[in-house]
Amino acid sequence: MADSLLMTRPEHDDTTFYLSSWGRKVLEVAENRGLRVFDLHREKASREEVEKKLKRFSPKLVVLNGHGDEDTVAGHKDQPLIRAGENDELLRSMIVYAISCRSAKNLGVKSVERGALSYTGYIDDFIFFYEPAQVTRPLADTTAALFLQPSQVFTESLLKGNTVAVASERTIARMKQNIIALLGDVSTARLAGFLWWDMKNIVSHGRTDASL
Repeated sequence: MADSLLMTRPEHDDTTFYLSSWGRKVLEVAENRGLRVFDLHREKASREEVEKKLKRFSPKLVVLNGHGDEDTVAGHKDQPLIRAGENDELLRSMIVYAISCRSAKNLGVKSVERGALSYTGYIDDFIFFYEPAQVTRPLADTTAALFLQPSQVFTESLLKGNTVAVASERTIARMKQNIIALLGDVSTARLAGFLWWDMKNIVSHGRTDASL
């Protein structure tokens, strides 16, 4: 199905709550552009549900939010959703973006070898900071926004019909812009190095000319 998006949104700790909240904004953009949306939120971010939706609907764009490692992206309560060598073939012909630690290092490579059009993610830890006073209102957290808005740039660029390469370029440009903003304020300058870390560890495997 060329006009669909599947997103996992586990929500069982502060990290996944932030990723889930920011992901909701992307879903709104997708719906406004007429895409069919499969929102696997909280308990629905399970391996069984992910596998069922991928097999039945073959969404063109898959966005995975959650904890992970070199071989795995996890879902709700850290249940493994996609694991290299086990079910990564389900990503065949799909454009994948994983906002998850380390998964691009091995899972991203293997999924492309097994047919994914492209896999964008992080080869090391994905780091972001947030303000404890805003923990119940992630979208109002201006510190977290500096780290999480670039992820929105990537997915929204794809939703506008841009290629993976263009989406990556725009994401990195936003990261650089935010790093400059952080360096310009003594109170936030220490955070710039962590955003620089994210920027250096985001990679795209497979066809960077792929688009929706």
